[in-house]
Amino acid sequence: MADQFQIVTDPVANSVAVSAIFAVLPLLTLFILLGALRMRAWLAGVISLVVALVVAIVVYSMPVGTALLSATEGAAFGFFPILWIVLNAIWVYNLTVVSGHFDVLRRSMARVSPDMRIQAIIVAFCFGALLEALAGFGTPVAVTVVMLMALGFPPVRAAAVALIANTAPVAFGALATPIVTLGTVTSGAVDDPRLNTDTLGAMVGRQTPLLALIVPLILVAVIDGRRGVRQTWPAAIVAGAVFAVGQFVAANYVSVPLTDIIASLAAAAAVVLLLRIWQPAEIPPLHEDADSVIVGAGTSGRATGAAGDGPAAAADSGLGGGSAERPNGTAAGRNAGGNTGENNAATGDDGAKNGGRETYAPRSASIDQRDSAAEIARAYAPYLIIIAIFSIANIGPIKDALAKEPWTVVFGWPGLHVLSASGKPVSSTNFTLGWLPAAGTLMILAGILTAIVLRVSAKKAIRAYGETYVTLRHAIVTVMAVLALAYVMNQSGQTNTLGEFLAQAGSFFVVLSSILGWIGVAVTGSDTSSNALFGALQVQTATKAGLDPLLLAAANSSGGVLGKMISPQNLAIAAAAVGMAGREGDIFRKVVGWSVVLLAVMCVLVTLQGTPVLDWMIP
Repeated sequence: MADQFQIVTDPVANSVAVSAIFAVLPLLTLFILLGALRMRAWLAGVISLVVALVVAIVVYSMPVGTALLSATEGAAFGFFPILWIVLNAIWVYNLTVVSGHFDVLRRSMARVSPDMRIQAIIVAFCFGALLEALAGFGTPVAVTVVMLMALGFPPVRAAAVALIANTAPVAFGALATPIVTLGTVTSGAVDDPRLNTDTLGAMVGRQTPLLALIVPLILVAVIDGRRGVRQTWPAAIVAGAVFAVGQFVAANYVSVPLTDIIASLAAAAAVVLLLRIWQPAEIPPLHEDADSVIVGAGTSGRATGAAGDGPAAAADSGLGGGSAERPNGTAAGRNAGGNTGENNAATGDDGAKNGGRETYAPRSASIDQRDSAAEIARAYAPYLIIIAIFSIANIGPIKDALAKEPWTVVFGWPGLHVLSASGKPVSSTNFTLGWLPAAGTLMILAGILTAIVLRVSAKKAIRAYGETYVTLRHAIVTVMAVLALAYVMNQSGQTNTLGEFLAQAGSFFVVLSSILGWIGVAVTGSDTSSNALFGALQVQTATKAGLDPLLLAAANSSGGVLGKMISPQNLAIAAAAVGMAGREGDIFRKVVGWSVVLLAVMCVLVTLQGTPVLDWMIP
């Protein structure tokens, strides 16, 4: 049995400030290796984990055995439930690729609008938010980034768009799991009856809608700069405004767990309706293939694959012979073409100018091919199946039953004994194995039903499942290493030191509150984990500083969502999905600026909500 260890937040010279210099080393190591040195994410994660272990053992006097056990628990949590949901969600996607129905889905979305900027709003923002609502934990990035690639987006841009889009819905992701967790850890920390899921959800629902208003505009700016904003702002504004209103109304007056489902579906419907009466004045060629041609009257476009990086998920599914290690075709070339011969040349009629607008046909689009209603229904079936299964699993009585043994087992991590600074056992040493109600398990059930509906043989389904693990092997190592790092930092006291150091700011802490949540998500990759990590600290600090504990608790979650796009595990998932393992640093540099800008916006909002200017927004 490992020695019992009690957390001390000021191990160096009895000073939290001096101790914070050492506590921040693992995080600095991680960000420098990723951002400055462009190191592979899995290797950067492992090295940073080693640094965290050294700091824990040498500086915080954590016994070696305890530190290693803490790392193993974190790695296990990284696989289950986080990777468990991501891997199985990508498997469901791969089944649609194997059956050819992903091309049907892609063509269906492309026919809504051939404009890639509009497609990004629908796929990355609206559909991604729906996936976040149902599953969370990296699933939206894993799925939407490959969908964007199949629509012709260049790899880095597809990854950046998917990551940036995955912000506003995160706090209510996985049926509001982050909010539920926040309510659990804060309710007993201070005496405030408002610290419950419903009121916390309402408060977050008065913060994150601001992000929803901005994010679609950022997406079109990332894709096409000022021209994109100038030409497609109506769609971006409609999507953002409807999502924001839907999120606010649902979080405050309908249901916190259903917030993102309601908001995402409403936003998607609004954009589709808008496109019936409005279209961009110009549809420029923004797809991956540089030699695409304008499709006008009498002009034919070509539809062939071009060399370049493509999504590993599609490549390893056998649609064109590419792989994550040997990319030899774009997503367009492999997904739309491959074995099915769907890359037919676009006809001049399909590209005819519509009311003076020049329409450019990406070589991957193949939207001239018409699919039957039955095939389109099958293409959307996997996502309807997911919605149905998750909705049933979250019905009150069913959810309560699945949360009990034998379906869910809670046990103390063998040999790991850690006490908080106050001398109480830390709850993070208890591991929850909800093997049946876990989102990943529900995804397996959805995958089985998907295989049946899409008529994928058992042999092909099993093969696709194995290939999913092979494709994401580096992402698996990255996620497990980063979560191991987070657990070591948390259970050794390094995270507590950083939190207390920031809390010394007193009333100024209202400005730093969102930053603390941002750091937590950047490290763990999970708003749920960040809320569990800093939720109690936020409300305790608020009480001492004379600030509103509800405001700061919500700020932890709302600020945290902006760290999602720079989280190493999300970067690894995005890079692996587009066949760019090892280039996580390129993606990091593409999104880190937006992460910081949006964080500044959230800090200003929370600060104003803590003053008479906007304090009327607090329930």
